[in-house]
Amino acid sequence: MGKKILVWFRNDLRLHDNEMLVEAVSKADEILPVYVFDPRHFKKTNYHSYKTGATRTKFLIESVVSLRQSLQEMGGDLLLLQGYPEEILPELVVKHDISEVYHHREVASEETAVSIKVEDALWKQKINLKHFIGHTLYNKEDLPFPIKDIPDVFTQFKKKTERDALVKPCFTMPATISFASVEDWGAVPEIGTLLQDATAAMLKVNTEFRGGEKEALAHLHDYLHAGEDMALEKISLKKHEIVSKLSPWLALGCLSPREVYWKMKDAEASYGIRPYFHQIVLGLLWRDYYRFMFKKYGNIFFKPQGFNKVGLPLRLENSSALQNWKDGQTGQPLVDACMQELNTTGYISQIARQLVATYLVKELSVDWVLGAAYFEEQLLDYCPASNWGNWAAVAGVGNDQKLSNSFDFEKILKFIDPKGVFAQVVRA
Repeated sequence: MGKKILVWFRNDLRLHDNEMLVEAVSKADEILPVYVFDPRHFKKTNYHSYKTGATRTKFLIESVVSLRQSLQEMGGDLLLLQGYPEEILPELVVKHDISEVYHHREVASEETAVSIKVEDALWKQKINLKHFIGHTLYNKEDLPFPIKDIPDVFTQFKKKTERDALVKPCFTMPATISFASVEDWGAVPEIGTLLQDATAAMLKVNTEFRGGEKEALAHLHDYLHAGEDMALEKISLKKHEIVSKLSPWLALGCLSPREVYWKMKDAEASYGIRPYFHQIVLGLLWRDYYRFMFKKYGNIFFKPQGFNKVGLPLRLENSSALQNWKDGQTGQPLVDACMQELNTTGYISQIARQLVATYLVKELSVDWVLGAAYFEEQLLDYCPASNWGNWAAVAGVGNDQKLSNSFDFEKILKFIDPKGVFAQVVRA
């Protein structure tokens, strides 16, 4: 009997630039692609929010369906199951005579804990769980410093990395794949079956984003190959107004950071270096920075006191101030507009995130972890490292103290709306 490898997809929902998939196809006679909807991802938290809200859940389902369709086009499928991976995967190993299990490594504690549980369960069966890295622009071994010596100051990390590290080429998507035989590949779950609260499942979803690798690649192409009118329009924008909106697909791995980088280089060769191309690389570097900071420091980013030696006790009350902020009913026009946009679309720009976060923490005096948890529920592009790292910085408890001391609500407000035009429109 030939060798079978189970490919456990997580936040890597793509066929392009996927080392895990490429190696599995090259080393196995057959592969069994699997995605597990883990109920822990949809539970209610202690912070008066859900791990994953309705908008995020919709985007996730679309992304999983897109991967399934791509695998079906290659003559196979994606096995869809609901439950705990540490229970399901060992059962699949026995049922399908699996020789090895492949997956992408994560950096945050909850995701890492699941990997450890799976690894321990498989080890009892003498089956190896092989780890891959595919979420960053730069691999850790390509950095000009070991993880423990990565500069805490982002500008230093950026300068040294861009100068001394190289971005590797993308892995070529397999031309053919041999799939294991499965009688029932599983049904796509409805939002209501995943979310544990009926009210949460009925939340309004009104977003321009649609999940999946094909949507991601189409959006990337449209952004990089904008017509001259669009290019001229973007040149006139301020840096914070240039938004690629690639991050939701990057978060679920529908889009590879290296694919973005090299496609941008191709566009530069055709059109020359455009100002907004730089913003793409900057965003990718920020994603890398926080992931590597999580590898360096671990769970410190989740603690209310963060990198401060002394912190106040966590205040978990669901106050009216917190609820008004969530609902976009604070009375501050721009903050409310940003929060209402977040609630209906699952996305706001980075500068808008800084605005509403600074308002919650420094104007309303609400504990920052409650805001970070709400972003986890709502943001389509939620990544533990980027989300909690950025919120810790706003709260003044991050690892880069120079960055943490730079957030002031009035300054950000004037930066976004220097003439108070937005507030005047709202009052009118």
